[in-house]
Amino acid sequence: MHRVAVLALEGVAPFELGMPSRVFGNARDEDGARLYEVTVCTADGLPVTSDAGFTVGVGAGPEALAAADTVIVPPTHAMSGLLHGEPLPRPIADALAAIRPGTRIVSICTGSEVLAAAGLLDGRAATTHWMHAPEFRRAFPRVRLDEGVLFVDDGDILTSAGVAAGIDLCLYLVRADHGTAVANRAARLCVVPPWRDGGQAQYIDRPVPEPTAATTTATRAWALERLAEPLTLAELAAHARMSLRTFTRRFRDEVGMTPVQWLTAQRLEVARHLLESSDLPVDLVAHRSGFGSANSLRQHMRSALGISPIAYRRTFGPGIPAAATA
Repeated sequence: MHRVAVLALEGVAPFELGMPSRVFGNARDEDGARLYEVTVCTADGLPVTSDAGFTVGVGAGPEALAAADTVIVPPTHAMSGLLHGEPLPRPIADALAAIRPGTRIVSICTGSEVLAAAGLLDGRAATTHWMHAPEFRRAFPRVRLDEGVLFVDDGDILTSAGVAAGIDLCLYLVRADHGTAVANRAARLCVVPPWRDGGQAQYIDRPVPEPTAATTTATRAWALERLAEPLTLAELAAHARMSLRTFTRRFRDEVGMTPVQWLTAQRLEVARHLLESSDLPVDLVAHRSGFGSANSLRQHMRSALGISPIAYRRTFGPGIPAAATA
């Protein structure tokens, strides 16, 4: 069983602290067996006080971090000094240093500040809550920060933006480990969407548009019903009754990515579902998901996921012989 250790720090945010236990606890196989063992621990094994004022008692200390396959650091509101050059408290630094090489390390929201202060994000791509991005960038210039996304997967270290993005990342990890079906079941039990489009750009403070302003919502719904067709930017703009420039700008403001990036992401979702749930040949999967050819699907999957369609099916598919996918 995959061992997940959640590090509770002084001033921890209760919602984010409990989030991994809820998401990973709902990840089960077809027989209902749990796929993860989640342990909440502290750096010294002692209770901590949450930012809501109640005490969090735990049953484990830093030994849980050393034994974990995945370590998750939720946000704390008691270490704002990290953004002003203060070092990590020694017990926390020592506990993080004891994590085994190759362990997957994850931060939720401003938990990224703890990882950055420990030097774990130096030279890496990462994200954090958009509101803290300017201070974060000044405090940790060696981190390649992207505050416009919901989460960043940089291999063995993954970081997420504020609150709900932590749920997104936990579900992403379940999906990466066990496939769409398991992640979707976990999401349904949590009553949350299994995947959200776009990035933090949707949530950054900006003037509220006029109530009469046109949106791209209807066009996105229209496009989702026609992903197998070769949709063009001009067709999308025409459906929205906007100029290309206006449509592209408004789409990016609302979704956090360009129309082409969004279309590709939706088509990848369809392709992944078909590869996981059917024995359709890769050529037909590519056609039904709108990529046109197996070569195009292969290129997009390698670019986005680092894996070919056949290799993806071997990992997450319904046990279909490789010959059937050729």
